[in-house]
Amino acid sequence: MPEIQMPKLSDTMTEGTLVAWKKKKGDEVSAGEVLAEIETDKATMEWESPEDGTLTEIYVEEGGKVNVGDKIGFIAGEGEEEAKEKEPKKELEKKAAPKEKPAEAGVSPAPTQPTRLPPQREEARVKASPVARRIAAELGVDLADVKGTGPEGRVTETDVRAAAKSKITAPQKTTIVPKPSAPSIKAGESARIQFSSMRKIIAQRLVESLGPIPHFYLNIDIDAGPLMEAREELKSAGEDADPAKITVNDFVLKAAVQAAVKVPRVNASFDGDAFVQYADVDLGIAVALEDGLLTPVIRAAQTKSLREISELVKDLAHRARNKRMKPEEFQGGTFTVSNLGGMGIDSFSAVINPPQGFILAIGKITKVPVVDDSDQIVVGHRMSITMSCDHRVIDGALGAEYLKELRHLLENPALLLV
Repeated sequence: MPEIQMPKLSDTMTEGTLVAWKKKKGDEVSAGEVLAEIETDKATMEWESPEDGTLTEIYVEEGGKVNVGDKIGFIAGEGEEEAKEKEPKKELEKKAAPKEKPAEAGVSPAPTQPTRLPPQREEARVKASPVARRIAAELGVDLADVKGTGPEGRVTETDVRAAAKSKITAPQKTTIVPKPSAPSIKAGESARIQFSSMRKIIAQRLVESLGPIPHFYLNIDIDAGPLMEAREELKSAGEDADPAKITVNDFVLKAAVQAAVKVPRVNASFDGDAFVQYADVDLGIAVALEDGLLTPVIRAAQTKSLREISELVKDLAHRARNKRMKPEEFQGGTFTVSNLGGMGIDSFSAVINPPQGFILAIGKITKVPVVDDSDQIVVGHRMSITMSCDHRVIDGALGAEYLKELRHLLENPALLLV
């Protein structure tokens, strides 16, 4: 079987960081079993073994960064394991013969010594991955006090963070460990913290979006009273006790998809001297992660019911946060919905995810005084929605037409149940 290589786990990935090995050298693995955690330019995710066999070689240690296609390990079958076992024996025999001959001729066997010195110097210090050393420096953790759980007792990032939580820290001692690039963060002091691969690509994509794409913004405040009433009806029917309950956000997502079906020209992207109008509504949902943002995609969302969208969103968000996304599940998308209402944000403007034509930013539902049909001031529920548009694809009138349809659907949620 061939060597296993750094996989291309996203459409823009050129290199990856091997965050953690889930198997150690000598372990048996099955195809589809989690082999390692890899940080791409978009997320840190679990990577499954492509082969059945035994992990006989690990070429990249935890924290190592390599280009896509570079070898990272070797999974051997039964025949290959035997071949690899015989190989070292032959090498030892070859190395043993020269040692005897120089001895007979009175020549010192010193030439073999330099190959032994580097490991001896390596053993004089704590074994830790580069990521673990950086995190230890940031959190003020003494690596000498941390018990490593990685291959051959190597200290991993997880070990360091666990030690920090347990307050297993000690004053830094003078060692031969290279000085970390990021200084320790202390009270009253500033620190320069290196970007993760995900944060780097987010920064790059923002420049690619706000620079070349001519953004303009449309905002509406909808009457969210009917949505609240619909939720109360579901709650009284026992829906609230169900972990898979339908939320206000699910109504918003379904309405966004249905409005795009009613106004198909917005479901498009810029393409040089033309625009692409998509047949399917592939809905991207912005999911906040610890170190950035991921947008899982519901494919052909126009064919999904409100309940199906609700279930898919929960599943995708859960797997995104637990690093179990497949690359094809967060690539593409014809437009995105970003909802910060649950985090207390009244309204905001989002940045378009190229090459998509627009993105919706959803704020929280707030109680405000409103004038009813009888000209009386009453308490009402309002929700802010901002549509960021690529002006090359969507004009103001087209965006307004889409938002008009979206408002109609959200203020009449019964239409979303059919």
